Amino acid sequence: MVDLQECRRAIDEIDDEMLRLFEKRMKVCEDVAQYKISTGNQILDPERERSKIKNLREKAHGEFNALGAQELFQQIMAISRKRQYQLLNEQGVTENKDYEMVEKLPLRNVSVVFQGVEGAYSYAAMRAYFEEDIKSYHVKTWRDAMEELSEGRADYGVLPIENSTAGIVADIYDLLTEYKLYIVGQQLIPVDHVLLGLPGTGIEDIRTVYSHPQGLAQCSKYLEGHPEWETIKTENTAGAAKMLREEGNRTYGAIASREAGELFGLSVLAENICHNDQNITRFIIVSRRPAYEKQADKVSVCFELPHSSGTLYSMLSHIIYNGLNMTKIESRPIPGKTWEYRFFVDFEGNLEDCAVKNALRGLAAEANRMRVLGCYAVNMK
Repeated sequence: MVDLQECRRAIDEIDDEMLRLFEKRMKVCEDVAQYKISTGNQILDPERERSKIKNLREKAHGEFNALGAQELFQQIMAISRKRQYQLLNEQGVTENKDYEMVEKLPLRNVSVVFQGVEGAYSYAAMRAYFEEDIKSYHVKTWRDAMEELSEGRADYGVLPIENSTAGIVADIYDLLTEYKLYIVGQQLIPVDHVLLGLPGTGIEDIRTVYSHPQGLAQCSKYLEGHPEWETIKTENTAGAAKMLREEGNRTYGAIASREAGELFGLSVLAENICHNDQNITRFIIVSRRPAYEKQADKVSVCFELPHSSGTLYSMLSHIIYNGLNMTKIESRPIPGKTWEYRFFVDFEGNLEDCAVKNALRGLAAEANRMRVLGCYAVNMK
């Protein structure tokens, strides 16, 4: 019978020898990094790595060991690259720096655009984030807001990007890749939808309910209790309230905020109608200026990957290996590229942090395309 303890002792000896050889290999890799730094060569050499992996697979005995050797040495090479990226940063070899660090963003005497109308949650987010003395105005669509910023008619835009109940606002993610704009802030707003009607209207009078698709989704369980009601989507919740006031139809109801109801002189017919009592919408503050505040503690990036096995794992390893806490990952299909996706990742940190610099360098080197969308702090009302 095999002696288990003897097997374990043998494995320990092998592991000690593997560790010694690993550290020896890493020392040689540091020498390689010094050469690349002095010559300006790129850290990642895909052709060299593919050739090396192929050679090692062929030397392994059996298909299982060949696959294992491939995975093992892919990880060793990835670790080597990460160390070389660290050495680049340690020796001050910096890449083009688009972002400017500031003590505080200018929030007074600025122009701010938001989608919707007064009384919308975007309007509430704007009022919570900015100082009183600003010039604000609204537009019809999120794309309109992006255009206002791109053309320089507004300094900042306020856009919803995620709701804790209904999920992401996919169109905003797509627009962020289309326009060269930057996330400079974030505002969290608790969402407390109510059912609004004309003064004197009762629940029994309602036949049609209007709201933004996310408003309808967030109150879907309440609406399921009234199958006789027709639901109609609008561009925003406050717009539904405004339309209700203008139409004057007693059979219409609107799902919107209590503030919107007060603004347009409507009555609250039902409250607490969200099926999640911790319903929060995350708004981003967007600007043409690539700047971030000194106390910023969150970074957002997007990247596209080669369409091959293990590439997403390899990219995320740059975040993990540098000890950064990833707080979100989303994917969106890339137009014109079937079954290929663009990934959006948020993680904690500041662009001045060494760990963040190392991670970003690795992401940029190994993605097909990578862009830092912003560095900012979270503001909670």
